[in-house]
Order: sequence, then C-alpha cells, then structure tokens
Amino acid sequence: MIRFSNISLIRGTKVLLEGADAVLNPGDRIGLIGANGSGKSSLFAVLRGELHTDKGDAEYPPQWRVAHVAQETTALERPAVEYAIDGDTTLRKLEAQLCVAEEANDGEAMGEIYAQLADADAYTVRSRAEQLLVGLGFKNSELENPVASFSGGWRMRLNLAQALMCPSDLLLLDEPTNHLDLDAILWVEDWLKRYAGTLLIVSHDRDFLDGVVNVILHIDQKKLRRYAGNYSDFEVQRAQSVILAAGQRAKQERERAHLQSFIDRFKAKATKARQAQSRMKMLAKMEDLAPLHVTAPFSFEFREPLRAPNPLLVLEDADAGYEGKTAGVKTVLRDINFSLQSEQRYGLLGINGAGKSTLIKTIAGELKPLRGTALFNKGLVIGYFAQHQVEMLRDDQSPLWHLQKISPATREQDLRNFLGGFNFPGEMALGPITSFSGGEKARLALALIVWARPNLLLLDEPTNHLDLETREALTVALAQFEGTLVLVSHDRHLLRATTDQFLIVADGALRPFDGDLDDYRDWLFKSKQGKPAEPAATRKAAVPRLSSSSRKSLEARIKRLEEMISRLNARKAELEGRLADPALYQDASKEALETMLRDQAYIGKELGLLEGEWLEKQAQLEHIEV
Repeated sequence: MIRFSNISLIRGTKVLLEGADAVLNPGDRIGLIGANGSGKSSLFAVLRGELHTDKGDAEYPPQWRVAHVAQETTALERPAVEYAIDGDTTLRKLEAQLCVAEEANDGEAMGEIYAQLADADAYTVRSRAEQLLVGLGFKNSELENPVASFSGGWRMRLNLAQALMCPSDLLLLDEPTNHLDLDAILWVEDWLKRYAGTLLIVSHDRDFLDGVVNVILHIDQKKLRRYAGNYSDFEVQRAQSVILAAGQRAKQERERAHLQSFIDRFKAKATKARQAQSRMKMLAKMEDLAPLHVTAPFSFEFREPLRAPNPLLVLEDADAGYEGKTAGVKTVLRDINFSLQSEQRYGLLGINGAGKSTLIKTIAGELKPLRGTALFNKGLVIGYFAQHQVEMLRDDQSPLWHLQKISPATREQDLRNFLGGFNFPGEMALGPITSFSGGEKARLALALIVWARPNLLLLDEPTNHLDLETREALTVALAQFEGTLVLVSHDRHLLRATTDQFLIVADGALRPFDGDLDDYRDWLFKSKQGKPAEPAATRKAAVPRLSSSSRKSLEARIKRLEEMISRLNARKAELEGRLADPALYQDASKEALETMLRDQAYIGKELGLLEGEWLEKQAQLEHIEV
C-alpha cells in the first residue's frame, strides 16, 4: 500500500501540505485533485523519488515498479514504434544482455535470457506497441516515422505510450488527457480500466475520472482527504459536507432556484431526442450540486444576447479548406449544406484532423468557402474561442487594457467590476498578463467573449488549461446561455450538459449524428479494431450515424424537424403578412425593410433544407422493418 504519514511539503515560502495523512490500497485507482498550486505535482515528485518531504514519510513497497510520463522528448531519429517499446525497460535490458551472450557464444546464458524474454512477452511486444500507438491516434503509416518528425503534442502522446508500455505496479499520470482528442481519451480510459496495478491520476477531466478511478484523494486546506468512489461520488459527498458546515443556506437556495428556473424553461421546449434528455439529466445533477457552485472560487454567466435573428447563418453547397500561396488549395470538407437557428446547441464530433476546426473557422468567417456561399445575418454577433486567439493576447498588457480595447466608452470601474467577476480582482486586473498561466489567459479570453454579448458561441476546445473548478463554472454558464452554441470539446461532461444535438465531421463531409456519446464511443472502438467504420444503414452517407436504423431515433428526429419547420412557417407567415401591408413601405426605414426581406430569403432557404431532410428521414423510416 501507499502510506502518507504526517507529511509536510514546502516549496519556497509556500506550505503545500502540513501534517497530512492518507492510506491508499494496492489496486486502487486514485484521482488526485485540488486547486492549481495546491501540491499535486509535488506529491507526484515525492512518489517518483525526485523530491523529499520536509516532514513525515511517504512509503510504498520497495519492490514496486513505478511508471510515469516523461515531460520532455528529445528530437530523436528513432522510429516511433521503437520509442514506444523503449518504455518496457526490462525488455530492453534483456535484449542488451542477449547481444552480449551471443557475442560471447554463451549458450547457457542465451537459453536463460530467451526464457526471460518469453516471460516478458517479447514476441508480442511490437504488435502491442503498434496497437497502443494506433489507439492514441497515430496512423499505421506513421509508426516508422522518426520521433523528431512529430510536433510537441504528438511527442507527448509518444511519452504516454512509453509509460503505458512499461510493466508497473504503480502508474503515475499527470494530466494524461491534455494533448489528446476525444477518441484517444476514450481509448486510454478503456485501457486504464484494465490496468492491474495501483493507478494515481491528476486530471481536470471529470468524465475521465468518473470512468477510471474508484478513490478520490483531495488536497484541501493543506491536508489529504480520501473519498470512496469516483469524482461524481466525491462531489455529492462534498456538497453534503458543505451544507452541514456552512451558514450559506440562503445563497445556496438562490443558486438552486436559479438553476431550477432554467431547467423548467428547458424542459418546456426539449425534444425527446437522446442528447436532449441526456442534457436534462446533467442539468438536474448540477441543480443537486448547487452548494458546490456557491463555494467555487468564482462563477459567471453569459449575458442575454441583444438580438436573436433567424437563421443566424446559412452555408450552401460550400467547400471548406485552405488556399495557400505555395501549397495551393486544400479542400477539407465538401458540399456543406448547413444553417444555424436561434438557440440551437450543437456538439461537433470527429476524429483528430477530420476538419472540425476548419468548419468552425468557416462558420466564424475566418475562412471563406472555397466553393458555394456563406450567408451571414446582419444581426449575427459571434463569440469565437480557439487556442490561437488565446495566444494573440498581448502579454505586455493588462486584462483591463484588453477589455478597454473592445469597449473604450465604458467606465473603467464598470470594466474592473466585470473582470472581478472572472476572478481578476484588484491589481491583477491592472498588471501585464505575462506571468498568467494558460488557464488564466483562457479565462481572460472567455471574459472578452462574454462582454460582447454574442448570440452565437463557437468554442473550439475551450477547457484546455482550465482546472476543474473553472471548467465547472464554464459548464454552468454555457448550460444557461440563451443563444446558439457550436462546441468542439474532448470534455464529455461539458458536451452532455450544454448541447442538444450532435454533428459529425468524417470522410470530408458534415452530417447529423443521431446517437449519443456512448454510440460515438462504440463506433470509435469498432473503427480501431478494424471493423466497419459505419453501420450498413448509413453506408451511403459515408458517416457513422449510429442510430439512424432505429425507428425510435428516426421518429424523434422527424418530430424535431416538424417542430422546426412549423416554427419557421409561422415566422415566414408573419413576415409575409407584414410585407403585404402597404403602410410598411411608407413608415419603415430602408434598413428595416432590407432586414425583413433578407430574413424572408433566409427562412425560405432554411425551410428548403429542413424539408429536404424531413423527406429523407421519412423515406428511411418507410424502409425499416417493423
């Protein structure tokens, strides 16, 4: 077992742990959590033998083999698959000993080593390494490529592969999902569930923790507190303790009432689609955990959009991609016919490199369609979050400067009050952001988006670098956002809580995805096992719409389409009635009249798209055997 006995850890002048105790049993799968800077990485360093406690003892059996992920990767010419196999240090030592024995022609030693190699599964090691790398997202054609040919994020995946290849009794993983997309995360999660040793994980991905761990070790007020169960179980236990310990009942009830009001409104218009029902369950769970929201370091909410035009935008027969000066035209997605309506909430799925970010940039207007048209409503206000925008923040300027740049006419005190709501209080709002962490910069980028009061949010991996508390604040805020949302994220909790429908980017096309995240997980595993990448029912569409062969799923989608068509027809009739009134042309301004005519055109195009899909779904329904 692992035993922490009265340990104290001090880094510089900061006391991280003081008189902390905990016992972890062999075979436990432990999630180590705590605020940023609370000592998680330092505790890992103690277990790796790289740091000594200032007081007390941290002990585990001396014969245990410890594996962890290296943080640096040298630009080696060594093939990726050989680099992964290097993680099995025992095997590599045996191979070196065999070379010595062969050179000495020592038959007895060679026989013993061959037996040990068999025990070490040496004869399956290459296939295991190849399977591991493919699971982590590498293509078969890349396995012999040199390590130096991969970018930093992919080299971190190679380091993770080394750690997983290493036979170990204790596996230490510090933010293993940071450089992974959703399909790789799901694969690693499945792998870790079968790991037989003791596992200690630091992660800000709550669904990942829920899927893997059975113990939570929480660094809280310089102590180690052990909780049985996964992260969701921990939240419930923490919420109960907060209620018992805190005199904040009124504040908790206000938070609960606020969430309940939103949930009631959502229920009134939610469809029976699986994803909408999944979101409703997540919202109900968030309501139960309202006490934890109150005690979180900060919370925020998106302000109600000033306008809600319909549709927000329409892409017609569009090809999306890049037009370079030297590389020529690179088409990533073809024949996109897609529109966004007010209050729609899409989660965008697809494997790494399929074109999700390309689509987001096209919707945001950062990339023009290579072919076809993109029609943007005049009232559209986009809030776009992507990592490159975080990197564009000026390190030499303050949070206040960034906000003043987009709102120069607003009083400074109002801007400072707003920044305080995003946990940039006092001097932190006035000083340069050069020393900000990645999470703090991401939080500032989100604050700038919230200030703009967008009616369309385009979020491309918004949780990168955010800790658990900030992720939860973002989840609560997005769940109650009144506008339209398109979200790319590897955080399944965020996807479930904030989106109603899924789209998938695959095989160069964009299509609806009628399943939920469990369906997507099943499809990914089938794909990586070499099974057909899609069910027979959707082979023509060339994308994995897993549940479209299901009568129940089709009927739910048809009902949703009928509701949308009905709403648009009502809006169309209203507009046509107003346009038929002669008085309009005398009283209305030229700008207002142009807006109404533009809305009429948009609605006509959107109705055509929806009615086409309705006919397609009806045809599919007729071919399903009862």
